[in-house]
Parts: sequence; structure tokens; C-alpha cells
Amino acid sequence: MNLEPSNIKLLAIETSTSICSVSLSVNGKIITREENTEKIHASAITVFIDEVMKQTGINYSELDAIAVSKGPGSYTGLRIGVSTAKGLCYALNKPLIGISTLQAMASGFSERIPSPLGEGAGGDGFFSSPLGRLGGLICPLLDARRMEVYSAFYDFNNTIFRKIQADIIDENSYSDLLQNQTVYFIGNGVIKCKSLLSKYKNAFFDESFLPSSKFIIPLAIKGYSQKQFEDVAYFEPYYLKDFVTTVSKNTI
Repeated sequence: MNLEPSNIKLLAIETSTSICSVSLSVNGKIITREENTEKIHASAITVFIDEVMKQTGINYSELDAIAVSKGPGSYTGLRIGVSTAKGLCYALNKPLIGISTLQAMASGFSERIPSPLGEGAGGDGFFSSPLGRLGGLICPLLDARRMEVYSAFYDFNNTIFRKIQADIIDENSYSDLLQNQTVYFIGNGVIKCKSLLSKYKNAFFDESFLPSSKFIIPLAIKGYSQKQFEDVAYFEPYYLKDFVTTVSKNTI
């Protein structure tokens, strides 16, 4: 069987935030079904999967692999997405590929952001490649509790610059990086830090750029070609922090 990237049939699931997202890559084309609505993951995820499968007309048995966003992010959302992916892998005897939520966001952002100076721009060091891609770093931010965010830093080649961690945001956050280079903050965690970090001329913000299963596809295809598969029996989401429950005031 020819398993060039364009021939790999791969289903991707993203449930780390309020977005419930499913994508299917077939013959180099990506079909996506997603909705940004709180707490629909449990009821919508299998419906979305069926929709993209029917839209492409392929059978589940024809899939080469299942990919899933492994976190960090919402405890409940990740649990639903990973459980669904593992269930499919068990039922279909297909490999599972886990993809970092933040890395997928950074990869998607680097591929889609337009160059304000046009193709092949250069000059002041704002761009780092002849293709007109932006230079600097990408920092995906996902909302955590209180003033915390899950964050990591990547360059525009999707190489990790600073590993994933939970940060408490204040006016001095990331100041060492922002003094010397451009940083693009993306994701729903931007809301927490924009007012504090906008004083830096090197800081740019896009809170509308959110996780999507379609950003998982290129990384998952690469992982498939390198046989970077998870152990389905033991794979768990990367929660980063322990789940904390809130006790109702009405509880006696």
C-alpha cells in the first residue's frame, strides 16, 4: 500500500477547550466539523465523526490512524476526546497518535498567518525566511484557573523554544523574551495577559486563534510516517495540573 502523506487516511480529534472539533484527511484534503460551544463534547463528538466519515464516503476500516489532541487543556474535554480516540483504536485495531495541543496551535498559526509585507519580505529582521513567514516566537496560551495559563514557545519552524508549563500571569511575565524579540500570543489565554503585556512593542495578540483538529493533521501525518504511536492501553491526556473540583455551597 502506498502511504505517502497525501494517501494517508487520518482522523483527528480536538477537545481541549470549549471547541469540539473533528477532521478527516483523505487524499490530501481535510474535511472539518467543529463547534465552539461549552459542554457539547460528550454529545457531539461521535456525531461529528460520523458526519466527516459520511462526507468523504470512506469506511472506518479504511482509516490508517486516529490522532488526538493530548493536552494541556480542559480536564473534562481532554478526557472525552482521548476516550473516544482510544475506543476507536481498540475497535478498529488502528494506531493512536497523540499531539500536543499547544504545538498544533503553533503549527497552524505559522502556516496561516499572512505576511504584512508580502511574499519574500525582509529588511528589518521582522521576517526570517524567504517565504515571507514571520520571525520571532509563537506562544499559544490556553486559559487555566484564575490568572494561570498553559503556555509554551515555538519558533516558526515549529521547534520548541520553551517547554510547556503553567504560568501565573503578571506584568513581568515573559519580559526576558519580549525585550529582545517578537512574540505572537495566541489562544483564549490571551485575554488574561493582553492588558498586562501590551506595553511591550514586541508583543502581538490574537485571542481569536483557537485550537482546531485541522492543525493536528500535518503533525499526525509526520508522526505516522515515523511510527510515533501511543500505547493505547496506557495513554492518558497531558493534564499538566491535577483536576480540582468545586464543592457546591449547597452541599451539606
